[in-house]
Amino acid sequence: MISKALVAYFSASGVTAKVASKLAEAAGADLFEIKPEVPYTKEDLNWQDKNSRSSVEMRDTSSRPAVTGKVENMGDYDVIFLGFPIWWYVAPHITNSFLEEYDMSGKKIILFATSGGSGFGKSVAGLQDSCPGATVMEGKILNGSPSIDALKEWVDSLTL
Repeated sequence: MISKALVAYFSASGVTAKVASKLAEAAGADLFEIKPEVPYTKEDLNWQDKNSRSSVEMRDTSSRPAVTGKVENMGDYDVIFLGFPIWWYVAPHITNSFLEEYDMSGKKIILFATSGGSGFGKSVAGLQDSCPGATVMEGKILNGSPSIDALKEWVDSLTL
């Protein structure tokens, strides 16, 4: 059983936010939104425009968009469910910004994502260096509208 869990998520369009809220309820976890200091506009998210903000950020693996807000009691959590939309087969770099703000040593970080069609790609590898000492594991792609019961079943199946 989870001693203390956090669902932290980045949602550009609201899709991941809906799933994160349900997951927090299903896992009995606290909820934290990873918000960019400068919110993304529709134009910023146009992946077909190679000069859009998201395209430029994702081409630069060292890009770390600034996050606003902080989890004050990060030390209290053993398990972090980290959610995001899949961008270019990886997690958006703002999730690296979030992880790098804290000492994640000894924590289990379970990824969940929403995606238009791809899987996790290289998300685990892309996030592991941002949280030395933590265990990052591929969780589940949660597209559509999973039920609370289905999410509880998934959480219960994890070895936490």
